[in-house]
Amino acid sequence: MIRSYHCVVTGKIQGVFFRAWVSDHAAALGLNGWVRNLDENRKEVLLQGDEAKVAEMRTRLLVGPPLSQVADVKCGWMDYDTEHTGFEMR
Repeated sequence: MIRSYHCVVTGKIQGVFFRAWVSDHAAALGLNGWVRNLDENRKEVLLQGDEAKVAEMRTRLLVGPPLSQVADVKCGWMDYDTEHTGFEMR
């Protein structure tokens, strides 16, 4: 099992290139994992990597891309069955 940070982001985050923004920022921080749509107002993010960089990404998720309105970010550490070697949009 791989220690991973799992987040669910809610708010006005549809149609603002949120997944691409997350992917770009995670890659810039050297984090691995993925981001995907859950429904119109929620996205799911899985992060793997250095804890300080994961904390920085969580701070960035609270703000989101320029046109977004993030309402809430719920995150927690978990054991995940796959170790990712890059960051992908699902």
